[in-house]
Amino acid sequence: MQPMTELAAESLRDYYLKFARYEASGTSPTYAAWARGVAEDEEIIELLLELPKQKRQANLLFAAARHLGAGDDHLMADDRGSASLRTWLKENWPATRALMSARSTQTNEAGRCAVILPALARITAPLSLIEVGASAGLCLYPDRYSYMYTTGSGPLALHPEDGPSTVELACEMTNATPPKRIPEVAWRAGIDLNPIDIADDDQQEWLCSLVWPENGLRRDRLTAAAALVSADPPRLVPGDLLETVESVLAEAPAQTQKVVFHSAVLAYVEPAEREGFAALMRSRDDVAWISNEGGGVLPGIGAQLDREPDGRFVLAVNGQAIALTGPHGQSFEGLE
Repeated sequence: MQPMTELAAESLRDYYLKFARYEASGTSPTYAAWARGVAEDEEIIELLLELPKQKRQANLLFAAARHLGAGDDHLMADDRGSASLRTWLKENWPATRALMSARSTQTNEAGRCAVILPALARITAPLSLIEVGASAGLCLYPDRYSYMYTTGSGPLALHPEDGPSTVELACEMTNATPPKRIPEVAWRAGIDLNPIDIADDDQQEWLCSLVWPENGLRRDRLTAAAALVSADPPRLVPGDLLETVESVLAEAPAQTQKVVFHSAVLAYVEPAEREGFAALMRSRDDVAWISNEGGGVLPGIGAQLDREPDGRFVLAVNGQAIALTGPHGQSFEGLE
């Protein structure tokens, strides 16, 4: 039997190779090259093993390096860029480790509102929105953004009641009809272990560092959404999702439909806690539960698919899968 440290190192190398192949390939050539390089570098693998398991993520490592100043010469999507980054990491490991320990992958992608909106638009009553894993709360404002849905029949634009927003979210829809309305949000609140103050420049810069280097459009969208939300910031409650969600639900105004939603959050939660949260949501008849997670994150939902999601998320309402969605809200394929 292999020693535990060898097994952990092998598992971590495998994780970085899979990240390169399945997550970064075709989306970020830079991150794909970096991840392959990390997998092949025994010294960096050993450094990463110094961190708790949940802190060894590729997104966290690469965002921390860029946040600390790993410059443009490291952004080559080939072995030269990978070797340059690895040298930088070894020279700057204490600062990198400290930042990775202090921060987390709290990517806040407003674009995901475009795939959550079709589920919200089914509800006619005013909404009380509660997002778990809210980060800075940018996804709590689906009623403040404009949308451009593209279908086989052509584009459909949706705007807030007061006119076009400074933030436009584009989404390609297949096997589904775009929503025809933006629902009214009467009340909103978010829950996060470490909420981000979007008005704080350093925290906003961290969110930008989490955006992959080739995704300039996402960075621009983040900046625009941050400006919109910071003018009317949401209530963000620090806490664990299971321990906090019911107390926040109790604050929602009467005569509204309570909606609990989350996107790309539960993968970072231990399986037992995920199942406990899902069971709680299923037990609440007064709550509409919208989940947008990877296919394997909630097995009861993933099992409803007749094919692999191919890197997409599964959008579900009250535990019923209704669509496959692009991770950043760029696509929506209906399953119904």
